[in-house]
Amino acid sequence: MRTISAVLAAFAAVSAAVAQQAQIKERPLPRLVKKDGRFALFVDDAPYLMLGAQAHNSSGWPAMLPKVWPAIEHLRANTLEIPIYWEQFEPKPGQFDYSVIDTIISQAREHRVRLDLLWFGTWKNGSQHYMPEWMKADPARYFHLIDKNGRPADSPSPFCTAAQELDVRAFTAFMRHLKAFDPQRTVIIVQVENEPGTWGPVRDYSPAAQRLFEAPVPADVLKAMGKQGGAPVSWQEAFGVEAEVNFHAWAVATYVGKVAAAGKAVYPLPLYANAALRDRIKPGAPGSYESGGPTDNVIPIWKVAAPALDIVAPDIYLNEPAQYLKVLELYHRDDNALFIPETSGGAAVSRFFFSALGLQAIGFAPFGLDYSGAPAVPAGAATAPPAGGPAGASAPQDQFAATVQNYALIAPMMRDIARLNFEGKFQAVAEEAGKPAQTLQFGQWIATVSYGASRGGRGAGNPVPTGRALIAHIGENKFLVAGYSSRVDFRPAAADQRRQFMRVDEGMYEDGVFKFIRILNGDETDYGLNFRSEPVALRVSLGVY
Repeated sequence: MRTISAVLAAFAAVSAAVAQQAQIKERPLPRLVKKDGRFALFVDDAPYLMLGAQAHNSSGWPAMLPKVWPAIEHLRANTLEIPIYWEQFEPKPGQFDYSVIDTIISQAREHRVRLDLLWFGTWKNGSQHYMPEWMKADPARYFHLIDKNGRPADSPSPFCTAAQELDVRAFTAFMRHLKAFDPQRTVIIVQVENEPGTWGPVRDYSPAAQRLFEAPVPADVLKAMGKQGGAPVSWQEAFGVEAEVNFHAWAVATYVGKVAAAGKAVYPLPLYANAALRDRIKPGAPGSYESGGPTDNVIPIWKVAAPALDIVAPDIYLNEPAQYLKVLELYHRDDNALFIPETSGGAAVSRFFFSALGLQAIGFAPFGLDYSGAPAVPAGAATAPPAGGPAGASAPQDQFAATVQNYALIAPMMRDIARLNFEGKFQAVAEEAGKPAQTLQFGQWIATVSYGASRGGRGAGNPVPTGRALIAHIGENKFLVAGYSSRVDFRPAAADQRRQFMRVDEGMYEDGVFKFIRILNGDETDYGLNFRSEPVALRVSLGVY
């Protein structure tokens, strides 16, 4: 009787909590909006820039959250990305445990932070390790992918309908509960699976998969990949050396797409899938990177096979600048909002947060920024506790410092930056080695961003390329300018005119409002507008003579 009483009490508590949530006035549903070729994530009916931080993989348990929130506060992040584990959510078949989800959401509200929840379902980094234990114990029913040698691989088969049906059921229950429990819209976006695909084998070689590989390619896939119509063709005939990669992408995307569609049908939050990347500059042969996920070469297949996903997004751990910038370019598409949900984010690449903003990115989130002391620290990173961290905490100091600097500048004016970017009035750049200056066009004005410039001289580049700058057109001959380790100057597009600074106001944003500090003039502006390591914003009025 005690067990029954406990169950009834728990049920009553959950019902009361859900009923209490129902009394709260619903906020507008977050949504992805496209206008004039630009995207914005709307939260509370206005453009929102996700200044994110992703917790470690094992930090989504309630006992670990005290090591998460202080880090988010120190970073000035406005959005926490944190996992939801299928194995915890469905400990027994058809029995769903909402306690962890409710704890994360409730504590996020207390800390005034939004959430991007990561569904660790069928796939996590190419494997099925977060499936419930009772599924992993039955590999005959919830079977793995078969490699070329006829052996099961450490990766789920995208053709296992039994597993797919259960993922659909669990993800739908998860999304339905979010709708009921979160009228405040604390959760603004959801990741469906995590880096789905397969390491090692390029595809599933089971007999059932082989039959589909030899069958005609779906017409929508052929069209999406730019293939001419005509007689039906097999995957090999259509795609040659890329046949197996494309086939596996279609199989995985179809599986994930069904899970996403089922969840979106009950609660239409923005949804996305993330990709473990291939090196686009030196991509390598099929099998040298995770196959099946939304890598750059198969984005069109994912778009047609999983239309319920709003975004396919890159997880960027390619720290060579040329590679990093190429990834941003490839995922900034007319049919895809740029979103970087996971990145190394250290000092070597943190400046490319500005490059992402220049391509209208809706969000950015370095990985592993909590105080859990989890082992997923990049090789060579310092592990001293960052300022504000609890005793005994450890985290990559390099990533914390770089992210804090970026977010300290952007967080207070996040809404303005998101709105101006969506309106096409915003540009941002980051320093590249060997390129000491960059130019940006704003109608009749040309802005030059230079790096490592001496007084009155031309820039030669910073000793370590860390410069970045943003410029927004906020009115007639008026600009918002900010940055780090850079100099910004303007010139009229007309060759017979020269610029003059009519007024330069230095200030800082507080809660979205520009707070005037002083007027800059003379030596402070004669050679341009200088930005060092402090988070400073300038409002600039220009004139000509």
